[in-house]
Amino acid sequence: MMSPRTMGRPEMPNGYGISAGGDYLVWQQVRKRLVAAIHYWMATTRPDGRPHAVPRWGVWIDDKLWYDGSPVTRHARNLETNPETVLHLESGSEATIVEGMAIPSKPLDNTDGERISAEFRRKYADLGYSPGPTAWSGDDAGGLLVFTPRMALAWTDFPRDATRFSFEG
Repeated sequence: MMSPRTMGRPEMPNGYGISAGGDYLVWQQVRKRLVAAIHYWMATTRPDGRPHAVPRWGVWIDDKLWYDGSPVTRHARNLETNPETVLHLESGSEATIVEGMAIPSKPLDNTDGERISAEFRRKYADLGYSPGPTAWSGDDAGGLLVFTPRMALAWTDFPRDATRFSFEG
């Protein structure tokens, strides 16, 4: 499981009331939100530079978002030319914004396939989605994508606890 390498205050114009003091969130609090989320909003960039946002179902495992979809969707085609992605959850008061890269997954072995499938079934079976453990074992990994974070920004009481997490050295 990944953990942020650093945490601190975000840098914002004119400070936005953010001070060096206050409370920091801890990554476990943010991870809990990411694991519990049903909808993840993801923003990519079209080849001509225009933005594109789409809600996705996915599972947060080992500090990565695993999600699937057809490789012919606008979202997946955008990733072919630019894998940089922004993910955010639906709440604006308990904000969770994560920047990183989304790329196609390699085919999964049975162990990883079962872990990911079990989490999808736990979250989405009542909504009619229940993939089996071999859903992502084929040559194209069944359209499975994996989002790896580089930086996250989160808060529950802005600006008091606004916290920036970095996953890079």
